[in-house]
Amino acid sequence: MGHILENIVYLELIRRGYEVHIGKIGDVEVDFIAIGVEGKEYYQVSQTVLEEQTLKRELSSLDAIKDHNPKYLLTMDYTPMISYNGIKQINVLDWLLKK
Repeated sequence: MGHILENIVYLELIRRGYEVHIGKIGDVEVDFIAIGVEGKEYYQVSQTVLEEQTLKRELSSLDAIKDHNPKYLLTMDYTPMISYNGIKQINVLDWLLKK
């Protein structure tokens, strides 16, 4: 399911007009670097991050990026929008319906 979710996010970023790349910082991978007219945005996609270990793993790659561009963690979890050190966790379905 996780790979399917990543493909959906990738295709939606392309549909929204972004140039999309996969990023790597040291040993960790960022799922998507989306470059648009307003600059870069970083996306990490996970089916769920309800387990603390999974949350830490998913946040670590975004946390390693030291610029101030928007960073998003998209999940299927139904939690209120949460921010971790400026990284916004958003339900992926809400994100898909946003634009």
